[in-house]
This record gives sequence, C-alpha cells and structure tokens, in this order.
Amino acid sequence: MGTNALRFAVVLGTNEIASAIAVHLHRDGFCVVLSHDPNPPVLRRKMAFHDALFGDTIRIENVIGERIENTMDVFKALAAPRNVLVTWLGLLDLLPVRAIDVLVDARMQTRDLTPNLRGMTRLSVGIGPGFSPSANCDLAIETRPDRLGQIVHEGWTLAKDDFGELGGVGSERLVHSPHEGRWHTPLEIGTRVYKGFVVGHLSGIPVIAPYDGILRGVVRDGSDVPAGIALAEIDSRGRHAQWTGIDAQGQALAQATLTAIRQHVIGRLRATSTVPAGSR
Repeated sequence: MGTNALRFAVVLGTNEIASAIAVHLHRDGFCVVLSHDPNPPVLRRKMAFHDALFGDTIRIENVIGERIENTMDVFKALAAPRNVLVTWLGLLDLLPVRAIDVLVDARMQTRDLTPNLRGMTRLSVGIGPGFSPSANCDLAIETRPDRLGQIVHEGWTLAKDDFGELGGVGSERLVHSPHEGRWHTPLEIGTRVYKGFVVGHLSGIPVIAPYDGILRGVVRDGSDVPAGIALAEIDSRGRHAQWTGIDAQGQALAQATLTAIRQHVIGRLRATSTVPAGSR
C-alpha cells in the first residue's frame, strides 16, 4: 500500500493556501474537494480556486477547479478525478459520501476555539495557528515565516504572524475594513494602483490604497464583510510582484502537507508490520 492508496481528500477553505495544497494532492493522485468557508473572505483570488464557486474558469498551474453542486458529483469524481472539485458543501455534507482519507483545515481562521478534527477521518491536518495533535488534529503545520512548513507532532502551532513581510512591507500593505458592510470594487487583481487611489467602496465609503504597487488581492465585488478583515493587498515589489499561481508560502505549506501525509502512511505501515501475525 503506497501513499496513493489515500484517495479521497477534503480541504477546508478555498483560499490560496487551500488551493496550493489541493493542487499538490491532486497531482499525487487524490480526489480533492475544496469546501468553502466564508470566514474570512478570500483575498488572493488569482492564486485560489475560490472564484470557481461563482462559475469562473479557474486554472492554477494547469490544474482546473471545477464547481460541484451535490454529493453525487463527488461520487462520480472518485472514480476518475480529472479536476479539483470546489463546492459550497460543508464537511458534514461530505462525510457521508465515503470515508475521507485526509482532511486538511486550511481556512487560516483566527478563532478562540479550533474545532476538533480527530476521529472524523483517517488523517486530519491542521494548517496554521490554533492546532495541536494532542487536542484537535493528528498533525499540524506551522505557517509563521520563521517556522514555515514545520510539521508539529506535539504541542501547539504558534500564533498568527500578520501575513509576514512582502518586499520589506508588513501588514501595512493590507487595506482593512473599518466597519461591516457591503464591499464593491471595479478593479481586477493585477491592476497597478498608487497611494491614495480608491480601490473600492465599503457601503459607499471610499477605501484607498496605502502604497504604490500591484493589486495582489482583493475581496470579490459584492461581498458582505465584517469589520477588521483585509479587503485588499498591495504588492510593492514592482516587476517582482506576484499575484497568480502558487507563491513560495503556498509551495512550502503544500509540500509540507504531502510530506506529513507520507510520513503518517509510512509510520502506520511500520506499526502494522511489527504486530505479530496472530494478533492482527
């Protein structure tokens, strides 16, 4: 039994990290379903399968995101997964489809209480802050820049590090919502903007760019958003700016997820092989 024997993977989240992990799992032979969670809204949409939920054609490194509407679509895909599946269906909708081999929580949420994923699937992996293999998952992976991609077998992952730096600019490159409201923007990701440029309106109030640069991420037009979430991100790196594909962070976390899965399978095989034949 090799790693590809783990065929069915559910990834919670449709953001760029969840999507990078989905691409790598898909290439490794899994049928992958991305389950959307609205909190927080997806920002880096050109790096994510998120917009497939709205009927857009999304391709990340030659892997296509395909929207599915119901569990029958998952049944069909399990026979021959051609694309990454993206759905509004939640985990409770997907659990009855078939035993889930790998569940990855890549929602990157900031929450006081992280749900316990243990026992729901054959292997659960928590990405980012709030996870501990002794409390709510089987394996956890660090997302802080100084420990990016480290696999945690004991203890807790570290607290969130506010997006880290990009071109020497920290969280100040993000435009946050000052209050709740409905977000509207006419801009596409990849647009060049300048300091003071209006990137959108939140319930009619203009929201401006804090820096010159490329619009690396922006919440989808027409979204209802709470106060204090990132609405837009400006990449000030000029010709080195990246707003499509899988970036270094996504690559590291996706590879770490695959490594964790393979180590788990190898460990389970070794444990099985050491059990006396009469006791199996």
